Amino acid sequence: MKFHLAVNLERLDLDIEMEKVEAHTLDMVQMADRGGFETVWAAEHHALEMTIAPNPFQILTWWAAHTERIRLGCAVAVAAYWHPINLAGEAAFTDLISGGRLEFGIGSGAYQREFDRMHPGLKQQDAYRYMHEMLPVLKELWAGDYAHDGEFWQFPTSTSCPKPIQDPHPPIWVAARSPITFDWAVENGCNLMSWPIARPHAEMVEYKRRFDDALTKNPSAARPEWAMMRHAAVYEDAADWQVPVKAAQRQLGMFTTLFAGDGGVTEGVPAETPTDRLEEHADYNTQSLHENLLVGTPDEVIEKLKTYEALGVDSFIYYASMGLGLEEQKRSMELFISDVMPAFT
Repeated sequence: MKFHLAVNLERLDLDIEMEKVEAHTLDMVQMADRGGFETVWAAEHHALEMTIAPNPFQILTWWAAHTERIRLGCAVAVAAYWHPINLAGEAAFTDLISGGRLEFGIGSGAYQREFDRMHPGLKQQDAYRYMHEMLPVLKELWAGDYAHDGEFWQFPTSTSCPKPIQDPHPPIWVAARSPITFDWAVENGCNLMSWPIARPHAEMVEYKRRFDDALTKNPSAARPEWAMMRHAAVYEDAADWQVPVKAAQRQLGMFTTLFAGDGGVTEGVPAETPTDRLEEHADYNTQSLHENLLVGTPDEVIEKLKTYEALGVDSFIYYASMGLGLEEQKRSMELFISDVMPAFT
């Protein structure tokens, strides 16, 4: 099993200096590069301090200049926020200047709040249609001249300038949870990444079933790579488990604010959900988070990761941004690299 890193420029408190967040994020990426991680992922989000990522390709360009070998992924470019010519060129340019290290992720988008600002009138549940139209257009633009007359975009003959270094294009990834997305990804030759958030292992087993069903429906398709993402933290003393769990609980409580609707965000920071309400939540109480997230001592984390490996997960995505203190995040990465990863070489 291979390992990827997902890390954001994350501020849950505005009194944290942005320069410290910037330096910390790059430190984490460079640690992953030196430590043998295969890929690092940057998100796309807008007007939110908890995920400062207005352009994932700008972030990847920054990381490319300060790393040697790690591959650079966008997870994910939100199709409805882009024009195809713009997206094709941005991605290809990133592939060019990184020496062919781009992993291209595309998706539907997460929060209705963002759609209300970036694409007013579009409902989040309908955004997958933009992704379905966008992907084949990108492939055509990367290949050469192409004119398009679709439902959402129309343009005369154009091409991507520059072209990607990777032939015929960078590996393509799709964020997949629903059966229709698994089916579409396999049909279109896309790798898949899944995020069960804080749900139990049974959720991952269900994703595996959907993956297997998609492969069965498409017997001529090559098996894509399947990655699984979880909040992750490693610590030396088993008694310290509440530190990362409480941090993750706070951040996940902010997710509930974002998914609930438009209210409760001030200066880009979502309102926190009261702890007593989270303790009543089946997935967000501290005991469930301790069990379901990838948190633990090195031996505990290895044992949890073995269940991912047994399930058939090709790559585990270590989600480092979980509201944990910056020094705690770095120490966790050090322990993961030195004490956990060697068990899977």
